[in-house]
Amino acid sequence: MKETKTERRKSTTAKTTKTRTKKTTTKAKGKKIGGLETVIKVKTRQPKIFVLDTNVLLHDWRSIFKFQENDLVIPLAVVEELDKFKKGDGTINYNAREFVRKADEISEKRLYDPEKGFSLGPGMGTIIISLNRPFPDELKDCFTNDVPDHRILATAIWYKNQFPDRTVCLVTKDVNLRLKAKALGMFTQDYLNDHIREEKFTQDYDRVIPLTNVPLKAIHTLMNGDGVDFKDLKLNTKPAFNQLFRIPTTHVDVDPNNGEDEYLNMNGEDRDPIRDYIILARFDARTGKVVRVLPQTQYGVSPRNEEQVFAMDAVMNKDVELVSLTGTAGTGKTLIAVAGALAQADHYEQILVARPVITLQNEEMGFLPGSVDEKLAPFMQPLYDNIAVIKKNFGISSKENIKIEEMIRTKKLEISPLAYIRGRSLQKTYFIIDEAQNLTPHEVKTIITRAGEGTKIVFTGDVQQIDQPYLDKYSNGLTHISDKLYGEKLFEHVNLIMGERSRLSELAGKKL
Repeated sequence: MKETKTERRKSTTAKTTKTRTKKTTTKAKGKKIGGLETVIKVKTRQPKIFVLDTNVLLHDWRSIFKFQENDLVIPLAVVEELDKFKKGDGTINYNAREFVRKADEISEKRLYDPEKGFSLGPGMGTIIISLNRPFPDELKDCFTNDVPDHRILATAIWYKNQFPDRTVCLVTKDVNLRLKAKALGMFTQDYLNDHIREEKFTQDYDRVIPLTNVPLKAIHTLMNGDGVDFKDLKLNTKPAFNQLFRIPTTHVDVDPNNGEDEYLNMNGEDRDPIRDYIILARFDARTGKVVRVLPQTQYGVSPRNEEQVFAMDAVMNKDVELVSLTGTAGTGKTLIAVAGALAQADHYEQILVARPVITLQNEEMGFLPGSVDEKLAPFMQPLYDNIAVIKKNFGISSKENIKIEEMIRTKKLEISPLAYIRGRSLQKTYFIIDEAQNLTPHEVKTIITRAGEGTKIVFTGDVQQIDQPYLDKYSNGLTHISDKLYGEKLFEHVNLIMGERSRLSELAGKKL
């Protein structure tokens, strides 16, 4: 029987469709539509495999939930190292314990499958506790020492060779291990989840905005002590809360006999008030206006530069409940914070000054002689030094010195290691945390959540001088809060640049 043209066309189309379907079946996904199986070509991106080093988990045990849909490998060498950190009260000890508990909870008493692992949750990848794998034969002679770092690196290379179609990356905060991995052609990176980007870091520490060509009327309003609308300063957008401004009044007629040149001579220099007058201002969160910031002396401590004027204003402002002061050594961060706290002692039930205990070369404190208090005394001495500087501003039998001694005796002014604060709820407390650059973002969050009603917290530190081995200027807690809380009504950040301790101290801070 002869086929018609229409039938021949239908037959050819059916054969073509059948052939195409067959070709793509092995690479495609079958889906039933209306009782018929239709083949749809689906392009899927293979999830990456991240091999985690011990230091990542000690830094942040929650890091396992921050790799999205990608799969995680935890070499057995990492688990062995974590076992050494289980005991202790430090953050790394806490992170070690929490990871082990969570890994056990995820497994639900099942055995870890070296091929599949266990899901970390909806939309997330899997986690595998992997046996330590050997180096390939050609690399065995390169790493003769059997140390945990080499076991972790060997495991990462094994996964790279086993899964050539997937990206395998070793995540570690150890720079030396990253260099070794790169030398072997292994993808590697730092744990970047809590890092602040370079450009944002620069912006964070350059937050005093200079304003030029400000209308004369707005200048006079500011100098008279009244706030001005941000539009009157020719600002196109509303500033962030507690944004700081520096306004040079190049052609403003200032009357020096009216007390308006009070910090023209802050550094003992004679300057022309018409050409060199500078107005410092802040966008006030409560009034919604730009207000003038004036220098103020508190408990014998007077600001010596513009940044210190801003810093003293921040620690004295009761509307700002969280302050971060950064700057190199000798810029007056801690001194200003303590002076501001003493000046407001009647407003708070307690003044608490604390700092993390970072031992030299990470040695344990047990080797030091004496009782616990005697062991801790050297670490707290810098805080007592600031108290001594303030006391020198007054006579030995002055009411200010007597008040300080009485506050120390009654524990209204308490200087303590930060570890002693864990678990406390702080009500109506002025809380100063010195050397905060040595805290992780999680530790800073823990401290802030301790704050009860009426509490003010001031963090001080130098992000260029970090003693913790796995923190840097981009990942420490002090940088973290400056980035995450910028623009909040209750927060203000001031970066102090000019050293005031001595010329030698400033020279060392800049050149060394």
